[in-house]
Amino acid sequence: MRTRGAVLVANIITGLALGFVVTNIGFGDYTELNRMFTFQDPRMLYAFAGAVAIIVVIFTVVGVRRTPGRIHGGVIPGAVLFGTGWAISGGCPAIPIIQVASGYLPALVTIAGVMVGMWLCRWANARFFQLDRGSCGL
Repeated sequence: MRTRGAVLVANIITGLALGFVVTNIGFGDYTELNRMFTFQDPRMLYAFAGAVAIIVVIFTVVGVRRTPGRIHGGVIPGAVLFGTGWAISGGCPAIPIIQVASGYLPALVTIAGVMVGMWLCRWANARFFQLDRGSCGL
């Protein structure tokens, strides 16, 4: 029987394990990420590609199916902005949390930027674009 407490404990344990693994792989280190994005060291790229390959196999075995979603005009510019932000800040939105937990306090600026960016996205969508939120969760 699943209780809220058991789910919370499982999420905390999983989050700590993920943070540990991601930090030890090097995804929390700006220098390592920069070397990956500038193709100076393919090791991180191989680790990322390997993780994607493993999850594809697991999803296939378990039978996870993608929920059909609608692609709208904001997907491509959003993907470009996301990738650019990742390359500049040294991490996707989860990495700065790991960086702060590792003692790298300048990542707080990145977290603040992510929060402001989310607010600006919602504001701009409501005011100018009115894009279908679909499965994107705007």
